[in-house]
This record gives sequence, C-alpha cells and structure tokens, in this order.
Amino acid sequence: QVQLVESGGDLVQPGGSLRLSCAASGYTLDYYTIGWFRQAPGKEREGVSCISNSEGRTYYADSVKGRFTISRDNTKNTVYLQMNSLKPEDTAVYYCAKARGSICSGDHITRAYYNYWGQGTQVTVSS
Repeated sequence: QVQLVESGGDLVQPGGSLRLSCAASGYTLDYYTIGWFRQAPGKEREGVSCISNSEGRTYYADSVKGRFTISRDNTKNTVYLQMNSLKPEDTAVYYCAKARGSICSGDHITRAYYNYWGQGTQVTVSS
C-alpha cells in the first residue's frame, strides 16, 4: 500500500536550516504531485509547497517563498524540502502528502486534493 515517511525535523535556531525528506513507497512517484503541509498548534493545516511529476513544476506559499526549496529524486522515490533562514513562525509539524493527480498549484494545494499523508515530523525554531 502507499506509505509516506517524513524525516529530518529538529530543533533549530532562528536563521538556521533543515532539510526534510519524504520517502514514498507503494506506488510510482514520478506521476503524482507531492506536497508539503504544516500545522502549528491551534492552527489549520496549510499548504507550504508542492512539486509536480517529472516536469518538476513547483509552488511555494508566500510565507516561505525565497527561503524553502522543494525537489524530488524519482530514482529514490523521495521528495525533499530544504528550509533556510528559518523563523520561529515556521515552527510546526510538517507533513508530506501524495496528490490525487499531477497538478501542483496554489489552487490545488488543499487537503481535499491529497489522499495519502505521512505521520509528520516536528520542526521547532527557537533560540
């Protein structure tokens, strides 16, 4: 069956960097869009970034644009989220998710468009 496993979350100081990984299994990665979401305590889960199929089209939320970079390695069935210049407001549980199709856009980075989710990895940005 489809499984997504996130890793790489940690405690980091403001201005620091982390790289999250999302290892997928149970299906072929290169057709479906993969998204990264995050959820802070008391807040709704929000879409952060996504990357489409082999075309590699990407989307970033305004709050992370210029600081986060999403990439994928289809040979390893893994998607990465490089996070630089981290801020305390980036603190959240980060989830990767597999989309129902191949569209990656601001209109489609919604929970309804994604049908498989990982268990999440905690990112804490604090001094």
